[in-house]
Amino acid sequence: MDMTATADRSDETSPPPEELDVLVVGAGISGIGSAWHLTRQLPGTRFVVLEAQDGFGGTWRTHRFPGIRSDSDLHTFGYSFKPWTGPPIATAAEIKAYMGAIIAENGLDAHIRYGHEVLAADWSSDEARWTVTVRRRDTGAEIVFKTRFLWMCQGYYRHSEGYTPQWPGMADFEGVIVHPQTWPEGLDTSGKRVVVIGSGATAATLVPALAGQCAHVTMLQRSPTFFRTGRNAIELAETLRQLQVDETWIHEIVRRKILFDQDAFTRQTYENPERVKAELIGAIRAIMGPDYDVDTHFTPRYRPWRQRIAFVPDADLFHAIRRGEASVVTDEIERFTKGGILLKSGEEIAADIIVTATGFTLSVMGDIPFSRDGEPIDFADTVTWRGVMFTGVPNLAWVFGYFRASWTLRTDLVADFVCRLLPHMAERGARMVEPVLPEDARGVNGGPWTDPEDFNPGYLLRDIHRLPKTGPGEAWRHSQDYWADKDTFPAIDLDDPAFAYR
Repeated sequence: MDMTATADRSDETSPPPEELDVLVVGAGISGIGSAWHLTRQLPGTRFVVLEAQDGFGGTWRTHRFPGIRSDSDLHTFGYSFKPWTGPPIATAAEIKAYMGAIIAENGLDAHIRYGHEVLAADWSSDEARWTVTVRRRDTGAEIVFKTRFLWMCQGYYRHSEGYTPQWPGMADFEGVIVHPQTWPEGLDTSGKRVVVIGSGATAATLVPALAGQCAHVTMLQRSPTFFRTGRNAIELAETLRQLQVDETWIHEIVRRKILFDQDAFTRQTYENPERVKAELIGAIRAIMGPDYDVDTHFTPRYRPWRQRIAFVPDADLFHAIRRGEASVVTDEIERFTKGGILLKSGEEIAADIIVTATGFTLSVMGDIPFSRDGEPIDFADTVTWRGVMFTGVPNLAWVFGYFRASWTLRTDLVADFVCRLLPHMAERGARMVEPVLPEDARGVNGGPWTDPEDFNPGYLLRDIHRLPKTGPGEAWRHSQDYWADKDTFPAIDLDDPAFAYR
């Protein structure tokens, strides 16, 4: 089948539905990785990748604020099958170039339809197909795909808008208010007083990028965040290159070493949280010197890993503060004023530009209306099987990554699972599969997607009620433990009673 035929037809021809084996939604880090696995593991599969934006990249295309970079190392955020040869913390441009190379080297562009926005998805039990309605953004035409399997790789947040709290007096501010996710092209910060509200990975990226370019940048935080610092380099990779080891080997060795160290670190945050906290804070104190108030500005009130820990390459955030180009204020906002922000302490911070680095707006399944035989599906009423499939929803997989490890690690595991599941269905002569709770667990109220006592960033807590529920046992939740999943997923028994085939 010519995968580009329908995309080239005009709106007026009303093309018939395009029949597919697999439809992938999203051409970001998950969608491109999943497409690669399909081409390698299931050659000949009729599949299309739909992307609403006008190009690939997902997050790395949406976010265009100054200094945009990863907060995970690219040896693990990169794919298992494509060696990463650059610095571990990479810019958006470097990540997009890496993804572009994968697309070009594997002919994935033939399968990707850009500017295709999914409007609705309905499962037909009679046809054992998903009918997916799509709008082409170039023509406005609506087209239809029918697919045996739907693979959701659209991410977890709304790309069109970030989350900005509504503070009193925002309309009074005479300067510019901008969210990093919708950074305006050509925004001139030179000579301006900039306030960045927030203290997460985005703020830690923006502040050093703006420092020295604007008159002054202030990071305004309600409470401190944990950071890790270090060189933006992997000593082991450097040594192996000096020994002229092949890059494929270097990638695999370094990847394993990083994952081993991350596992050890994560375990320590549970077993010895105070020691880990002391080490993290001590590293910052060593950079900032004895006269800086690290206790106020860089000592969180929660244990490590209850929220994501951002890596600050080469300690650039802290050096910007030491140079006096940036500063940190720890306080709460009373209201915006004409000339800046009034704090609850009574201090006012003057500003020309205010950046609300205040998080994402969670998106469940891309905010797409789903239905089964015309009846709406509310994913909050479903129970997840390993964070991948959902009760009452046939022939669908979702890639939702890890909080404490690189997102892409989950992409590879889910892809391997789906690429085993599809031929297994064919062998059984099954047209559909869906997870089914054990009989004694049906009708029991499920737990939240994740334990708020264990991991509780604001974007998750604000909308956790919209996410699927968890059930009894390890199989009925997203474990968030890559180091367990890497062994569990390959060993999944596809004839387990958790799977209902028809």
